[in-house]
Amino acid sequence: MDNVDTVRRGLIAAVIGGVAAGGVFSPAATYLDQFAPLSGDVWNATTDQPPSDVDGPHGQATLQYDGRRVPEVSADEEAALYYAVGYAHGTDRLFQMDLQRRLLRGQLSAVVGDAALDSDEFHVRMDFARAAAANWTALQSRNPAVADILDAYAEGVNAARDDQHLPPEFELLDFEPADWTPADTLILQLQIAWTLTGSFETLRRARIRDALGDDYDALFPRRYDHDSPILRGSASFAERRSAERDAAVPDAALTDWLSAFESPDGVGSNSWVVGGDHTDSGSPILANDPHLSLLAPPVWYQQHLDADDYWVRGVTFPGVPFVVIGENHAGAWGFTNVGADVLDCYAYETDGDQYRYRGEWRDFDTEEHTIEVADGDDVTVTKRTTVHGPLVEREGQRVGVSWTGLTATSTTDAVYAFARSDGLDDFRAAVRDFDLPTQHVVYADRDGNTYYKTTGRIPIRRVDGDAVPGWRVFDGSAGEAEWEGFTPYGESTWDGFVPFEEKPGAVNADYVATANQRVVDDPRHYLAESYSTPFRGERIYELLDGWAGDRDLTPADMRALQTDALDTRARRLVPRVLDAVDVESAGTPFDALPDWDYRMTPESEAALAFATFLDAYRERLYSEGFDAVGLGADDWPTDWVTVHLEDDASWFERAETPESATAAIGAAVDAAAARIADEGWETYGDYNVVALEHPFDQSFLNYPEFETDGSPATVNNFRRDSDVGASWRMVVPMDGEATVVLPGGNDGDPFSESYDDQLRAWADGDYYTFDRTFDGRTVRFGGGE
Repeated sequence: MDNVDTVRRGLIAAVIGGVAAGGVFSPAATYLDQFAPLSGDVWNATTDQPPSDVDGPHGQATLQYDGRRVPEVSADEEAALYYAVGYAHGTDRLFQMDLQRRLLRGQLSAVVGDAALDSDEFHVRMDFARAAAANWTALQSRNPAVADILDAYAEGVNAARDDQHLPPEFELLDFEPADWTPADTLILQLQIAWTLTGSFETLRRARIRDALGDDYDALFPRRYDHDSPILRGSASFAERRSAERDAAVPDAALTDWLSAFESPDGVGSNSWVVGGDHTDSGSPILANDPHLSLLAPPVWYQQHLDADDYWVRGVTFPGVPFVVIGENHAGAWGFTNVGADVLDCYAYETDGDQYRYRGEWRDFDTEEHTIEVADGDDVTVTKRTTVHGPLVEREGQRVGVSWTGLTATSTTDAVYAFARSDGLDDFRAAVRDFDLPTQHVVYADRDGNTYYKTTGRIPIRRVDGDAVPGWRVFDGSAGEAEWEGFTPYGESTWDGFVPFEEKPGAVNADYVATANQRVVDDPRHYLAESYSTPFRGERIYELLDGWAGDRDLTPADMRALQTDALDTRARRLVPRVLDAVDVESAGTPFDALPDWDYRMTPESEAALAFATFLDAYRERLYSEGFDAVGLGADDWPTDWVTVHLEDDASWFERAETPESATAAIGAAVDAAAARIADEGWETYGDYNVVALEHPFDQSFLNYPEFETDGSPATVNNFRRDSDVGASWRMVVPMDGEATVVLPGGNDGDPFSESYDDQLRAWADGDYYTFDRTFDGRTVRFGGGE
């Protein structure tokens, strides 16, 4: 039991951090014996191959693996097809699937102990499980054919679990996974949506605004001053602005606790679609690289499906049967995050188990929930719900939450329909059903059409009859800013949400590029509390504009754009460094800055100088000033603000701040030089290493470490401090073969040849063509030939 407890502690360090990998622990000798290659319990648990025949209950299907462990599944009947997909997922990624459903259901403590209680309490109070159940009930009524597919998929997952040894992680944690259910698939969809849209920024901003006073607006602007929105030159209607009159804001303890369960810093994506008028073939090209946590195994799973009347291939999330990003017989599609504001917080007047609402006292809807704790006492949590959604509580502080994921949605119908879509009209019809999460979708078809649309449900908030933005805490007792037609844990009419036709979009534009920046300059409706910094977006448009003005574009150009490593932060900031500091006297690597091309590449000395300087510059600008008002590094302004902060900014009038930006630059160069000397770094490759760890963090289980290009601001996006980056790269010409790469491998078995076989190519910016070369591993279901 001591050995199991040690493993539990290592695993939970990763899970509580918001991802399912990366924990660190030092195992005992008995643990190493379990992992001894070619012997030991854990090794034996990994060496199974799928059987050649499976008694599938839904008819004939064939599952073949290619040399990268990417399955091609073929069947005439969809139930048989998706049963086999479930079998593949259950064979290759079962522990990852089980861990993620436990996270959302608040059931981690049952296997890892009381270190997971904070996480479990949050997820129980939000009640994602209840939302998934509502989704499943609605789907069975609304679209029984898709519900039947989820049933068949779950049967396939469970068949794989029963046919084979469990993955080694189950052996080490000493538990067996429960049956997979359709509701588990739907709760994983909620996890994806929460990662992309679950944000308590309103609470954080209220706290920062109160702490900084008059300096807040300059350091946290509502709108970045740039000329590269997604849809350029598309004026609409200006947002209505309202005074920021927060209702009672919970204290820092609750805000910080809630913020711990949001997505890691840097989650975003790039995508673009280029029309045939600008390509050498005359056909459109689509590119997408979503930026998510880089995990071992990866967050995505590749698959190719051949049905009777269509085929589809691309990636999905393990636990979800349908291809989420990919291509089919008619076209291709990809997604990036809008950053839309789809979560509101409400303060209430309360009295015991009642809250005041529109002039009367109401009882909270309450339910007692017991959290099972391995090797400890179980914990009972009282879940409370208001008309707006869950009441999240911590140490006497309370806040009500509305989030668009806490109701039934039709996103499952939409993703299923993407695979079967037969061109632009079909695809647009499916996009109408894509309720959650809010996404930018790009599409191209083989008839030459392109399409861009902001999709997902976006609420319209009203106070005293006027539409208002969602960037403050609302008075829930007064009924402020309620979402008309939203029913928590039920089925919503969405009456008070932005109509589909009024969301930004474009059909057959020359080209459209998205990188999580501002959608349009003057949206008709309030969309977001804040957008990502525009560094990636402006660079993508800079290159597309330049190339399209000179020549026709090729898939190779699109791959070069996805792997572009020029950092426009450096282009703005390095000239100021050169004016402020004698870099020749500063020595290596700072003496390389004058001749630098601003590219963040492993061999570059100047890139190392800039990266370490920028780390030190932020510290010098903000650390003492924010500490003095009770704020921390997580509260600092974005890099857009940092690189544009001038000497005359009011921020420098505070006693705890440098006397000017120029003074901060000089001090930061000195600090960066000392850090480089201490670390022994020589080039950017020494600093910028992708090092992805298995949850149990042993050298023969972790991915190998590689130098890589990129930074948090480059198109080739990589954040070394949070291990966020391009979780999948895909370039799809409508007249040729897709080229793709994963940051790792498709097989979750750490002893498989396909565990990390794509990582080197990913780190080097290389791709491969989706091929159909099989390695002889074939499973036939239901007696198929």
